[in-house]
Amino acid sequence: MNDQFVDDLLARMTWQEKLGQLQITYHPDAGRTRDLVSAGMGCIFWQGSAEATNAMQRHAVTHTRLGIPLLVGLDVIHGQRTIFPTPLALAASFQPELAEVVARISGREAASGGVNWTFSPMVDVSRDPRWGRVVEGFGEDVLLNSTFGAAMVRGYQGDDLAAAGAIAACAKHFVGYGHAEGGRDYNTTDMSEYRLRNTYLPPFKAVLEAGAATVMAAFNTIDGVPVHANGRLLTEVLREEWGFEGVVVGDADGVMNLIPHGVAANPSEALLLAFRAGLTVEMGGNLVKDGIHVLTDAELSPTVVDDAVRRVLTLKVALGLFDDPYVDPEREILEATPEHRQIARDVAASSMVLLKNDDALLPLAEPRRILVTGPHANSTDHLGAWVQSFATPSGSIVDELRRRLPETEVMLSLGATFLGGDEPSLAAEAASRASESDLVVVFVGEPSNLSGEAASRSDLRLPGQQEALIHAIADTGVPFIVVIESGRPLALSEWFHRAPAVLQAWHLGTEAPHAIVSALTGRTAPSGKLPVSLPRSSSQVPIFYSHENTGRPATVGGQLEPTKWDPALHGPNNVDDKYSSKYLDLDLGPLLPFGHGLTYTRFEYSEARVSTETLSLDSLRHGATFGLEITVTNVGERAGDEIVQLYVHDLVAHRVQPIRVLRKFSQVHLEAGESRSVSFHLCFEDLAFWSESHLTPGFDVEAGAFDVFIGGSSDAALATRIEVTTAP
Repeated sequence: MNDQFVDDLLARMTWQEKLGQLQITYHPDAGRTRDLVSAGMGCIFWQGSAEATNAMQRHAVTHTRLGIPLLVGLDVIHGQRTIFPTPLALAASFQPELAEVVARISGREAASGGVNWTFSPMVDVSRDPRWGRVVEGFGEDVLLNSTFGAAMVRGYQGDDLAAAGAIAACAKHFVGYGHAEGGRDYNTTDMSEYRLRNTYLPPFKAVLEAGAATVMAAFNTIDGVPVHANGRLLTEVLREEWGFEGVVVGDADGVMNLIPHGVAANPSEALLLAFRAGLTVEMGGNLVKDGIHVLTDAELSPTVVDDAVRRVLTLKVALGLFDDPYVDPEREILEATPEHRQIARDVAASSMVLLKNDDALLPLAEPRRILVTGPHANSTDHLGAWVQSFATPSGSIVDELRRRLPETEVMLSLGATFLGGDEPSLAAEAASRASESDLVVVFVGEPSNLSGEAASRSDLRLPGQQEALIHAIADTGVPFIVVIESGRPLALSEWFHRAPAVLQAWHLGTEAPHAIVSALTGRTAPSGKLPVSLPRSSSQVPIFYSHENTGRPATVGGQLEPTKWDPALHGPNNVDDKYSSKYLDLDLGPLLPFGHGLTYTRFEYSEARVSTETLSLDSLRHGATFGLEITVTNVGERAGDEIVQLYVHDLVAHRVQPIRVLRKFSQVHLEAGESRSVSFHLCFEDLAFWSESHLTPGFDVEAGAFDVFIGGSSDAALATRIEVTTAP
């Protein structure tokens, strides 16, 4: 099948049949959905099983005039039957190849039931953890979002969309959604073109270059124009500048949201604005209602409609739907297979981040008696946001501990609940039982429904009385470990200093209990790194590592009561550095930086080397690179994995630059005592930034010096300085 097939089909379609192809909606009643398909609707949501979806495809093929098969969409975000770590947790692995595996398995499971289109990956750069959808993306960094998003696309789509198990990916939310004011979902965003081009657009460019078949418009506004009606973004940037030829779908009721936005007076105006701006498919089912088309060809240009329909039909051809739209019900994957569960365990093991491990409390030395407490200890809520009712469930951690440590007495005391209103006796009982134990493991965090869409939070501390529980356990003097399961980075400052060991476990999915117990007992070792900065306070956000320098950068942190500062005890007075960019009542920077993560051994970096310290701008533009190499040594007593990170800072440019930007990362496995050289190459793209002030507006490199930092986090030490010259 080729373009001629699509053109011939398009020429035979009526106006109503064309409009029907440009909408997707959901109705729980199959009969109502069948009526919509009869009226020409070309896209539906998954019907819940292979058999039911086949029935709807059969109706479209055999009971409509042209027999056009259906796009069948579903939010397959981090698993279908087998639930993997949430995307934010997955990003903590710093291993994009794992994301590709996750997407491939998730797509295969979904496709077995008739799904052929997923609304994933989300590549919104997310720098305000109050925003609930931070869980759905890959964190605060541009490179992580770009590489992980591209890997997910490759996993979902494979080399051939028509192949068994392949489904169409959808890059979302285009664009700027993660910049919502106040971290409030659906809220306004406003930013300069400079910020848009350097931070928020690059991940979308990366996933489109990886072949993403579709894009989803975002709920937010940009420069006062809702994205669903933003022709500059949907047409000028996406289609004309980038050459995107795929489908642009609206988010749920995003077109109708143009009415409360105040840019459309009624549904017809909203639809006109959206399709004229470049939308291809409206999610909401408003173009054809009750068998009647809402817009005429006098209102909406036939050229616009034909272009949109051609894109939808072309995708259906690429998916092989005209050849065979059905799946074998007997081959539908109805639950996680042993093979998929093992992969989920491995991915979860790589996604945990060891934040702290004083006195090498972890891994456990198999104590005689352990008390487990906290709301996640006996909960089965480990799957995370964006999980459907048909997902393979998880067990509880306390049961897994008892199974895996048969010689240890594992006691349980609730201690606290997720959402508060707890009786003080809960924490008191846990503290009393702690005194009878050799070790306490406190399992705290957020329930899954406190993150995801429409789950913004103003307070990033542990909800309920969980902090009080940690303090009560700390007061006993018994050694204890805190394990955090959450969908976002939390503010831990009020108790972090009291906890000897802290493990950030996120929401890890179906195999969470097995993976967490394996990490605690040392069968596996946490090797993840933070894909987000951990704030000191909720009021400190947004805080992220790649911020721009101010004209008055702070050098001394703030104190709650600076007038009571005693130089004899504390050193330089905060007032000496008052006129600088900081909070008077908060120390500088995050509690823990982006890229931070410990493991059960230690690494040292030494002997940074560079192939050449200078390159001409012209040679860079023609493919020359700076070669960099550094030696990493495992100075601990057991093997381990380290994520080596390389950051760059442009010292002087005509636009203010971030203090450093992640440009490369690589995982290295080292046996105890082993040393290895890790190599990187920095090219033109690694030193460039976008500016309309360049000779030709776009990405370019400016001559001058660049500092290169290599290490185990964004706090990495200076490795070397390189220079780009104007000399030929």
